[in-house]
Amino acid sequence: MAKRTTSQTDEEIAENIVDIDVGLEMQNAFLEYSVSVIHSRALPDVRDGLKPVQRRILYSTSEMGLRPDKGHVKSSRVVGDVMGKYHPHGDTAIYDALVRMAQPFTMRLPLVDGHGNFGSLDDGPAASRYTEARLAPAALAMTASLDEDTVDFVPNYDDQLLQPGVLPASYPNLLVNGVSGIAVGFATNMPPHNLVEVIGAARHLIAHPNCSLDDLMKFVPGPDLPLGGRIVGLDGIRDAYLTGKGTFRTRATARIEKITPRKSGIVVTELPYLVGPEKVIERMKTLVQGKKLQGISDVKDLTDRKHGLRLVIEVKNGFNPEAVLEQLYKLTPMEDSFGINNVALVEGQPQTLGLKDLLRHYVEFRIDVVRRRTAFRLRKAQDQLHLVEGLLIAILDIDEVIQLIRSSEDTATARARLMDVFDLSEVQANHILDLQLRRLTKFSRLELEQRRDELQKQIEELEAILGDEKLLHRTVSGELAEVAKKYGTPRRTVLLESAGNPVSTAAPLEVADDPCWVLLSSTGLLARTSNAEPIPAEGPRAKHDAVVAAVRTTARGEVGLVTSLGRMIRINALELPTLPPLGGAPSLSGGAPLAAYVDLPRGEEPVSVVSLAADGPGLALGTAQGVVKRVTADQPKSHDWEVISLKPGDTVVGAGQVVTGDEDLVFVTSDAQLLRFAANSVRPQGRSGGGIAGVRVNAGQRVAWFGVVDPSRDAIVVTASGSTDALPGTQPGAIKATPYAEYPTKGRGTGGVRAHRFLKGEDTLVLAWVGAVPARASGAGGVAIELPEANGRRDGSGVQGSAVITGIGSPQS
Repeated sequence: MAKRTTSQTDEEIAENIVDIDVGLEMQNAFLEYSVSVIHSRALPDVRDGLKPVQRRILYSTSEMGLRPDKGHVKSSRVVGDVMGKYHPHGDTAIYDALVRMAQPFTMRLPLVDGHGNFGSLDDGPAASRYTEARLAPAALAMTASLDEDTVDFVPNYDDQLLQPGVLPASYPNLLVNGVSGIAVGFATNMPPHNLVEVIGAARHLIAHPNCSLDDLMKFVPGPDLPLGGRIVGLDGIRDAYLTGKGTFRTRATARIEKITPRKSGIVVTELPYLVGPEKVIERMKTLVQGKKLQGISDVKDLTDRKHGLRLVIEVKNGFNPEAVLEQLYKLTPMEDSFGINNVALVEGQPQTLGLKDLLRHYVEFRIDVVRRRTAFRLRKAQDQLHLVEGLLIAILDIDEVIQLIRSSEDTATARARLMDVFDLSEVQANHILDLQLRRLTKFSRLELEQRRDELQKQIEELEAILGDEKLLHRTVSGELAEVAKKYGTPRRTVLLESAGNPVSTAAPLEVADDPCWVLLSSTGLLARTSNAEPIPAEGPRAKHDAVVAAVRTTARGEVGLVTSLGRMIRINALELPTLPPLGGAPSLSGGAPLAAYVDLPRGEEPVSVVSLAADGPGLALGTAQGVVKRVTADQPKSHDWEVISLKPGDTVVGAGQVVTGDEDLVFVTSDAQLLRFAANSVRPQGRSGGGIAGVRVNAGQRVAWFGVVDPSRDAIVVTASGSTDALPGTQPGAIKATPYAEYPTKGRGTGGVRAHRFLKGEDTLVLAWVGAVPARASGAGGVAIELPEANGRRDGSGVQGSAVITGIGSPQS
């Protein structure tokens, strides 16, 4: 408490007390505070698109000479210089603004070139003492011509220095880099745009001042975010460009991929503006733990500097990846909304501006900057011309000039005598006096006259710009085009009119248990069809290996893989890749290798795939030594089990399914003997049974093919002969097709009947197949081969050739 002086009386003190309304004082004080926040901190200027702290950082860094061709300096040095000279609001605020201008994921065209850890979408930057900074190339366009009287300078906070009230800004920075800020009673939130598009709109506005918003939106269709992504719905963008306020949705860029042969996944390569991967992952984990999001088994962040953002979301088997992706858009930040609020300072007053107003204010400012710069350059050129003309006068009689100066008593006398004798101005006389004598003698009249002509031409051009408003506008437009060419980059954000109908309304989240086919190719590729329509045998067919087995099941059903060592291995159809709708003979080029589902040891080969339905058909097996076995339908719960006990050296060569028991079991041996007998003649055995005699195999021979054939259907027998001495794939031979009905039924355990007559040099069958027609062979390179016409089995006819048969297409179950 202040002490009362003895010279003051109570009456004098009472006379100095002024009664003030507290409410009015609070109102005035708050108003002053609000104006200070609006002008000095939160809102950008419509002309250069910068807040005061950003403008001061760029100006101070420019004054320090930290250009792009110079080395980086500690960020704390830049922060200290800005705080000490221009912005006394604390180093934290200054450094935060500097960091933002250096982040490529925040600014579409960064203004600061940062070196070190300037943060990420999920983490903050390192301290200013650990990072370094300098001006980015684009910042040079913001500060260009700052020393040519292009803008007004104002005193700094302590009236010791001058600082620019606005930067010259060679491009519309407010639209290009956007801005966000909260003031007292006002807020601004503007998205970044593409530099080339914005400058194109500005140039169009210069040429056509009365153009419509639609004309400008042909150049600027929407924001262009630094990290790309997708903008869904353009109605809100047009509202923002018209009124200054609007909303649009941003979506991550994602695609469905096969993460492994057995799993599908969602790969995210771009996220919405200012959304980091950790934020997305954390939200996913929360939703999965709360059972609000289903179908996700794992999330991996594989982002690195070389490949950029890569977020891999594994989808559980049985769930539709498209529907899961739609749920992610709905429940996580993978889809976000951005509210546009174009508030900026126009002549010190906050205003909400549309696209045309933003461009109009910038264009008017830029025209004024170029006009002031032109006037400055004109004055400078005129001053230089005035000095050159003085030198030209003096150099005509250089000896007299020297004598006049030497004979003068002082500088003032010399100046006066030069002005009087040679009719020079005071500036010209001073320029001659300031020159060293040795420099003056080096001037030549020719050089000075050349310099005079250059200055006169420059003055004429500058005066033409100032005297012709259209030429001034063309100059501004041309400079904008040069900036766009120098700093422009292609658009990164994709604009979509709408997202279309949600996937979840068209497809269920979980894959339905619809009927389908599971296919196995001769090279071990597995796949399933999208429906259970009959597999077409005709139509366009791509080069691929032949389908050797096809079984009808459901999308959530199971199939069994029969191997050459007599094992049955369980495979879930849901894990198999789905083929597109079939337009012809199926191609398994999109299938997955068998090794992704089963691990077969060396020497064990896949034979066929069969149904594992509890009420499904029975299984018939045939071995290389002529053993046949029908297996009962009981199945263990294990992943794999034995279906036949093989003798040493024996292997399974074929497997088929018996549906009614009226089918035939067919053996074809390597010495061209065919045996068919009724499936009912073979009694089913348990899994440990070793089978019974099927066909009698001669010494040195083996079974070339075994299968189940429906005698009620039109079937053929296809055999291909060759030589055992030839290298595989090189043996000459013949292909023969015979109607299956030509072969009589024989008793089980017999040798069957002759199916193929060998020609000279042939002694074995390299391939045999029995099944329903039509059928095609697959030759080398996957090319389909037309089979010969089916003739009688005794006529010996066939087609000779050197094609290597790899399988028969279009099998039927």
